Amino acid sequence: MHDAYIVSPLRTPIGKFGGALASLSASDLAVKVIQAVLEKTQLDAHTLDEVIIAQSYASSEAPCIGRYAALAAGLPIEVPGYSLDRRCGSGLQALINAAMTIQSGNAEAIMVVGVESMSNIEYYSTNMRWGNRAGNVTFFDRLARGRERSQPVERFGVISGMPETADNLARDYDIQREACDAFAVQSHQKAQQAWDSGKFDAEVIPVEVTTKKETKIIDRDEGIRAQSTREDLAKLKTILPNGVTTAGNSSQQNDAAAGCLIVSRTYLEKHNLQPIAKLVGWSSAGCDPSRMGIGPVPAVQKLLKKLEMKIQDIDLIEINEAFAAQALSVMKALDIQSTDNLNVNGSGISLGHPIGATGLRIMTTLVHEMQRRNARYGLETMCIGGGQGLAALFERV
Repeated sequence: MHDAYIVSPLRTPIGKFGGALASLSASDLAVKVIQAVLEKTQLDAHTLDEVIIAQSYASSEAPCIGRYAALAAGLPIEVPGYSLDRRCGSGLQALINAAMTIQSGNAEAIMVVGVESMSNIEYYSTNMRWGNRAGNVTFFDRLARGRERSQPVERFGVISGMPETADNLARDYDIQREACDAFAVQSHQKAQQAWDSGKFDAEVIPVEVTTKKETKIIDRDEGIRAQSTREDLAKLKTILPNGVTTAGNSSQQNDAAAGCLIVSRTYLEKHNLQPIAKLVGWSSAGCDPSRMGIGPVPAVQKLLKKLEMKIQDIDLIEINEAFAAQALSVMKALDIQSTDNLNVNGSGISLGHPIGATGLRIMTTLVHEMQRRNARYGLETMCIGGGQGLAALFERV
């Protein structure tokens, strides 16, 4: 089996919901990453075998965004593309799909992008196709509805949303509100320190945004609240009664894109490219939808068993911060005692969680940090709405 190498991982800044990037569609954001990766590598787009784009909230404004954005970015019409959705794990799954294609020898170079414009997720109706004879018409918020409908109600009952799943884990693993708030504050502090020290300079591409009033260059993540304190967060009401989850210790909903090239060794040598890492292995696992946040645990356990490794063998760990209670539960279940090598530059609570983009955003930040620290192994994990977990191990090269 061939190795699959990661080249030029980049990302946009992460915009707040309704924030600086809200005027850009998901395809706009994807195009910016595709063009930035090609510009950085100076590659002829004709050499690409495929484009894979992850998006969890697809829209018919850009159907099959993998093909749509590739064409919008000016890629040759001969370069095909497709899209996929594994909810929060979508971006990482797109990378995995590309890597497997390279490893099997069926391609030499694949452009991979994860994108979400949560600010532009639409409302929709399910009863207007043939008209409504009388009465009211319901419009669903696709953003909220996707969380409520993450599982078949007939089998698992109603889950009000993802905060409920986090509170379930908090009870299962005895995670207290104070610990959740402390974890959230630390996330914001780490993210701010990363920006202050210039860590994100190599991975973030500036994005030009033009509105009716002005043109701006957006080059920083919008959601970091470095001045937050535990005392501030303690004043917030919990989302659900008797829970621990609040808006302050939960991930944000955001707009962003991230991407890279996944290539073979032959392609590297032919085009004189310098990879940053390679995919060593990956695993997925299912879990109870009402406790979806614990999904990384069985996924990591499967992966480590497959690779004959221990969690202690890994230099850097990323657990997507869907909720502080969820991340702390995963740490407890995997017996991760310290946050010293975990989410060292912040994650979903501070940087944000643009669903389809997050898996590739995390990978981008992780492998750049591995390079800075001369670390050998980096582990990325994702919890996934509907009750799944995804884990991937990367090795610096």
